[in-house]
Order: sequence, then C-alpha cells, then structure tokens
Amino acid sequence: MNFKSLALLLTAAAAPQVAVAGPLAYAICQTGCNGLVVACYAGAGFTFGVALPLAPPALLACNVGLGTCMAACAVVALTPTL
Repeated sequence: MNFKSLALLLTAAAAPQVAVAGPLAYAICQTGCNGLVVACYAGAGFTFGVALPLAPPALLACNVGLGTCMAACAVVALTPTL
C-alpha cells in the first residue's frame, strides 16, 4: 500500500460521518402521531378513520392536534443525525 492510499484511507476514517436518518425518524414520528389521534378519538367515543357527516368539537380538537404533530414530524424528516 503506497503512502497516498494510506493517507486517503486515514483521512476518510478520521472525518466525521453524517448519516441522514430523517426518513426513519419521520416514520417513527408519524406512527406516534397516529397512535395519539387514535387514542384521542377513542377517548371521545369514536373510531379513527370513520367518516361522519358533521365532526363533533372533540374530533376537531383531535384533528388539530394531529395536524400539529404531523407538522413537527416534517421538521424531523430534514434533520441529519451524527
């Protein structure tokens, strides 16, 4: 092994490695949000995913919470991790 190859190998090994785990973190975050909204709907006496002609205020609050949670997840998707 020549000196240039060894120097290149050592430089690459010493450099900080960045892994973008955003997509996995995003999926985990969305799963948590969906679990919370299912619990919110169940607490209000409804089933998440069933369409109603008019949504009661409790379900509207659940949906607002879900939207806020999902918006926070969108930020997580772009976050690189070390």
